[in-house]
Amino acid sequence: MTNSAIGRRVLLCGVAVSILALPALAHHGWGWAVDEQSELKGTIRAISMAPPHPTLQVAATDGVLWQIDLGNPSQTARANFTGDTAKVGDAVTVLGNRHQDASKKQMKAVRITIGGKNYDMYPERIKTN
Repeated sequence: MTNSAIGRRVLLCGVAVSILALPALAHHGWGWAVDEQSELKGTIRAISMAPPHPTLQVAATDGVLWQIDLGNPSQTARANFTGDTAKVGDAVTVLGNRHQDASKKQMKAVRITIGGKNYDMYPERIKTN
């Protein structure tokens, strides 16, 4: 195999890896969320502690189902939120940033409150106390 053929294969592999990584890059970070924070009150319908981000499914008081993204697994653990912290049916208040696309019922939580206890996923981002 010539050096130019090897170079083309390396380049193609790099392009393929970059394309496959785009969904992860689009998901992570705060670029998809609005700047202002809002509060959502509801009831937990499902809990997932699976990577890349633990999530809650929360039925808001108006009945709309929201996906709540918590911190990455280590941030969520530092916030003292584990798989045993909450259960389906618990009342929850979420402070966070909603998706820029209002049709997507998704929020990135900076703080969740369950049973009067705060779990701060991103304490440096909390704009209200």
